[in-house]
Amino acid sequence: MNLFRKVVDWYFSNKALPYWCILLLDCVIVAFSTYVGHYIKLGGDIFAGHFWSITRGILLGLVLFVGSFRAFHTYSGIVRYSSFIDLQRVATASFIATVAFWLLGLAVNGVWPGQRVFLFPDFPVSVVLFAISTLLLWVERVVIKRLYDSFRSDNAVPVAIYGTKTGGISLAKSINVDKEKPYYLNSFISDGMEMKGAYLMGKPVYLNVPGLAKSLKEKGVKVLLVSPLKNDVFRDNQQMVDEFLSAGIKVMMMPQAEEWDGRKATLSHNRLHEVAIEDLLPREKIEVDMDAIGALLTGKRILITGAAGSIGSEMVRQVAKYHPAEMILIDQAETPMHDIRLMMQRHYPDIKNETIVTSIANSKHMESIFAEHRPEYVFHAAAYKHVPMMEDDPAIAVQNNIYGSRVIADLAVKYGTKKFVMISTDKAVNPTNVMGCSKRICEIYCQSLNQAIQEGKVQGVTQFVTTRFGNDMGKPVKIVDLAKRMIQLSGATNVEIRFTGLRDGEKLYEEVLSDKEGNLPTTNPKIMVAQVRKYDYETACENERRLMEVSETFDDMAIVKVMKEIVPEYRSRQSKYEVLDNK
Repeated sequence: MNLFRKVVDWYFSNKALPYWCILLLDCVIVAFSTYVGHYIKLGGDIFAGHFWSITRGILLGLVLFVGSFRAFHTYSGIVRYSSFIDLQRVATASFIATVAFWLLGLAVNGVWPGQRVFLFPDFPVSVVLFAISTLLLWVERVVIKRLYDSFRSDNAVPVAIYGTKTGGISLAKSINVDKEKPYYLNSFISDGMEMKGAYLMGKPVYLNVPGLAKSLKEKGVKVLLVSPLKNDVFRDNQQMVDEFLSAGIKVMMMPQAEEWDGRKATLSHNRLHEVAIEDLLPREKIEVDMDAIGALLTGKRILITGAAGSIGSEMVRQVAKYHPAEMILIDQAETPMHDIRLMMQRHYPDIKNETIVTSIANSKHMESIFAEHRPEYVFHAAAYKHVPMMEDDPAIAVQNNIYGSRVIADLAVKYGTKKFVMISTDKAVNPTNVMGCSKRICEIYCQSLNQAIQEGKVQGVTQFVTTRFGNDMGKPVKIVDLAKRMIQLSGATNVEIRFTGLRDGEKLYEEVLSDKEGNLPTTNPKIMVAQVRKYDYETACENERRLMEVSETFDDMAIVKVMKEIVPEYRSRQSKYEVLDNK
């Protein structure tokens, strides 16, 4: 047994046996099969009397088999990676060679009747030859593949697959054909009672019941692969998520940004990654008319501000998919912008793009950019967004968020931009902090400018749209639950959770609409149009002027006082500015 193990280890530690070894083994199988066929037909005594004439016939026949094997590449591939296609090739090559062998015998017997120098297989012997040789050639390859899988699985990580339909089966096949063998398939998990006690691809199927994670852990499972078709079900089953994380079983899922609709023929396990906390947030799928978006952006000049930020960088990736004519990417963060430049060079080298490090509040530079590129669509995501920092520096929030947005909006009108999309935040609704109020003032300016264009008070063609983005925008999740999962995902132990309370300016619950705002439905059930209060454009301009003037004093209380006058619903929380509300 030790000798056998050493031989197998030697074989599997090398890339493959030399081709001539496989060919020699195949030839031995063919010769053996031919002998068996003649033995069955002739019997032992007659077979022994004609052994050498049979052998000479086999040697000539092997020339035909070698030629057929070569034509169908049956010995050129690595046997331990044999697939069903390889077995088909073996059967075809064996059939053609057997027919040629039989026809050779007919030809020789016709030219050289009665001679027994060469004894070739007749039709019955040929049938036996084909059946036995094909079977043994198959067995040879299957046995080597099984031995390889068995011995290589010693270092492979045992995995369970959640999902028994298309996605789960594709993942299992991907694992089985992976030449590197990083994983070993241990079992499947199913939600359907009809799968109770079933086996799939030779592996047991376990029902998804409480305590399953602990049981799988005891069976050696270290990784759970979630079928993409089960992603939403898995996220919604918070008990299952917690059980697997608590058991120390690593969970791997397909990133939400990627898509797999279940109709594709293959799905590689390499497309899955270890889950991050955001992958486990329960969110309902949002259906978007991607064709309509593509029709708007393809071949257009697109400018994106805040292109290196969390929202802006994702917008860059999404817009680039539609092959715009040009992308002008703006941000004042140098290192993140360098990352965006490298990303564009690596993934979208055919798209003309400019990565510009500058501030949106630099009006002269921004005008030169608009004059040169004349963007048709502007996505404005640039803003200082950290709540506590803007509580400390309201002057900067005014000068960057508010004034910078006005600079971009006015230039969009001046240079004929078709559509201007301003990225706002849920913190702009009933704001409790400087950052949220600054974004609400930006909303007011864009809204009033859009209204002024529609009424003919301002000459332009630009359509302004404001979107409000927010955190955990799905089913509510407690922060403490997220903290616990982050600890479990990190693998850390003895981590203490402390409750520190709200940071300056924050509130417990976010809103997307204020009490005074109604909403209208759209074709997308997840998107609503807010019926916000209308503001006069001249008043909005005057408010902007006042804010900029007071911001230059860097008097925090004076600046926030003016902001509260512009946005009366702004009520500070956990902030030094609460004294202004009391007045």
